[in-house]
Amino acid sequence: MIMFSRLEKKIAFRYLRAKGRGFGSVISWVSLLGIALGVATLIVVMSVMGGFHDTLLARIVGMNGHVVVYHQDGAIADFDFLIEKMRDNKTVTASVTDIVPVLEGQVMVSSNGNNSGAMVRGVRMSDLAKKFGAQTKVYGTPLDEVKDGQLVMGMALARSLKITLGDNATLVSANGGTATAFGTMPRIQSYPVMTSFFAGMYEYDSGYIFMPLETAQKYLNAPGGVSHIDLFLKNPEKTTAVRDTLMATLPNGFVVRDWRDLNRGFVGALQVESNVMFLILMLIVIVAAFNIVSSLVMLVKDKSRDIAVLRTFGVSRQSMMKIFILSGSLIGVIGAFFGTILGLLIAKYIEPIRQFFQWATGRDLFPAELYYLSELPSKIEFWSVFSIAFVAIALAFLATLYPAWKAAKTDPVEVLRNE
Repeated sequence: MIMFSRLEKKIAFRYLRAKGRGFGSVISWVSLLGIALGVATLIVVMSVMGGFHDTLLARIVGMNGHVVVYHQDGAIADFDFLIEKMRDNKTVTASVTDIVPVLEGQVMVSSNGNNSGAMVRGVRMSDLAKKFGAQTKVYGTPLDEVKDGQLVMGMALARSLKITLGDNATLVSANGGTATAFGTMPRIQSYPVMTSFFAGMYEYDSGYIFMPLETAQKYLNAPGGVSHIDLFLKNPEKTTAVRDTLMATLPNGFVVRDWRDLNRGFVGALQVESNVMFLILMLIVIVAAFNIVSSLVMLVKDKSRDIAVLRTFGVSRQSMMKIFILSGSLIGVIGAFFGTILGLLIAKYIEPIRQFFQWATGRDLFPAELYYLSELPSKIEFWSVFSIAFVAIALAFLATLYPAWKAAKTDPVEVLRNE
């Protein structure tokens, strides 16, 4: 920790207020603005990346379960008995909030002359209501009133097929088709769409259809069976204990995967992208720090006579270094302070800002089909903001060392002789 005397502070602040070569110079203002913009940009980008990461994973994992149990031969027949065996395990019971059997299959859905691919999931409607939670908006018939032979369809999918609630949708599936002499005929069945949902994630809103489990078992020709079992945990980050316990206790043939295994490439890509963005945007702060070097070098050259006079009055080399270190570091501190405030404000109101620019430009700046989310998320983390501001100030401090050393090396005799 560097301690500064009153004299050192007074001279440093005077140099900052000086016009021409001090704080009033163009280079010093560019340095301050560069650090402020760099810090603000980093905070906004890292907040958006963090919000994007958490929101996307929460919705992906929330739909698919934190731990998933499959059988290598396909359908799981005695799934209710298997679920009871899971609940009897103390490790599983202590960690799990819900266990949901799911029957899944791919279909082609058509209505009003429009066609689209979709994923059909058969679940118990009570389980689906828990899975949707408060974040998913449901329109039409309440989920607990959806009956056998009725569908719950994503809003974007219903819109693309021009379906209104109560209209029939025709499902075509290769699974469970009728075997004939010419091959397996696809199973075709029409069901009324009684409910639509908006999860806020385009992949689900545009490509998923839910139906009661009994309906899916009849349609996909899997009587009494499911394709997998989803386990939802109290803490999604602590899946290892449950996964290892299930792998050790379940009979041979069962496969257990957690959300990291199922989304390994996606999670890794998000982390790599976040790290790369941080390094690239940190270059803005580094460039601003180099401007501090230029500004202080010019300040030292301009104030060489003042430095010589101060040295003759007994000011030590160490004090001269401290004066210029404080002058340059204050640029970094002020820039980081205002940059942090600006970054926090933008990160907090990023969605209204996006909507304003989208309205002003008349263009969709965040298309849901490309980014999978309907709004721009943001998550402000204290340690991330603190780290960005600290790194900016540290770079500004390091940028002052060489000019400060040059100032301390100034020979007062040579300077006064030349004057």
